[in-house]
Amino acid sequence: MSLVRCWMTLGVWLVATAVAAAADRAADPWVVYDGYDGSGKGKHIVLVSGDEEYRSEEALLQLGKILAKRHGFKCTVLFAVDPATGFIDPNNQHNIPGLESLKTADLMILCTRFRDLPDEQMRHIDEYVESGRPILGMRTATHAFNIPAGKTYAKYSFNSKQWDGGFGRRILGETWISHHGSHGKESTRGVVARDAKDHPIVRGCGDIWCPTDVYTVRLPLPGDSKPLVMGQVLSGMNPTDQPVAGPKNNPLMPVAWTKTYRGKQGETGRVFTTTMGASVDLLNEDLRRLLVNAVYWCVGLEQRIPARTNVDLVGRYRPSPFSLFGKCKKGVKPADQVMD
Repeated sequence: MSLVRCWMTLGVWLVATAVAAAADRAADPWVVYDGYDGSGKGKHIVLVSGDEEYRSEEALLQLGKILAKRHGFKCTVLFAVDPATGFIDPNNQHNIPGLESLKTADLMILCTRFRDLPDEQMRHIDEYVESGRPILGMRTATHAFNIPAGKTYAKYSFNSKQWDGGFGRRILGETWISHHGSHGKESTRGVVARDAKDHPIVRGCGDIWCPTDVYTVRLPLPGDSKPLVMGQVLSGMNPTDQPVAGPKNNPLMPVAWTKTYRGKQGETGRVFTTTMGASVDLLNEDLRRLLVNAVYWCVGLEQRIPARTNVDLVGRYRPSPFSLFGKCKKGVKPADQVMD
């Protein structure tokens, strides 16, 4: 065979391989953003969405794009998926394909609500937690699971007695208690805690306004928890509204904090938790900066957090409003979520 024919054959093979790989990715019920440069290159983040209310399937996609394109992290974004159609369906509480990707993850970002996953999927989450690797929890991650007693991973349930308060309280620092602000009527102004102003996670962050409300937490938070941002309950749904008078703001509830936990072999994992994080909340630049800085801190790269982290939105971002149960965008497959 001539050299020219060899090169032509190689070229055809490479094209065919690329087409086949693209077809495989299109069939995957998850999204991978990779191949960008930045301080996070070489680190793998798995972002797990799945809630009916706060549109985590939109929030984590945008966060994954920012982390990948602006900072070089490889990001795998997972979704609740209807196995019959392949469409993203946050109302399906029993299926999040792709959790095996946690085997190679340097960080798990979790934003699920009351999930009851089959054992073969929960096993990957349990193995990750027991490995002592870092975890970042957003909004409803405090009540990420609702698993009936008697099932293998019932201790993860938000109301577990085996792990008091389940995964939320045991690992993240709190479980679901109640809405502290009036849901949909009293928004949140997050103010950096006085003794946390020098923490690398809040570097470059001003006040954070979110349309979602403050959650109630038990004070003090457990273990070595350190509140970073305190939540003022505002009198309305605008960033200029004043804090409400009375006990809702005395004392203030933490809306972002750090802590650590221990895995099965005694490994210590870093944890960052925020009760903010709905898709509409991510329109706030300071919240995006807080989250990206927290990712750096979780994976031990806090020395690389700049004075003002680049958290510019990637592509068009028009998040859906929260509180619309069952109102996710219909007919969308993970393969449709390309990088803008």
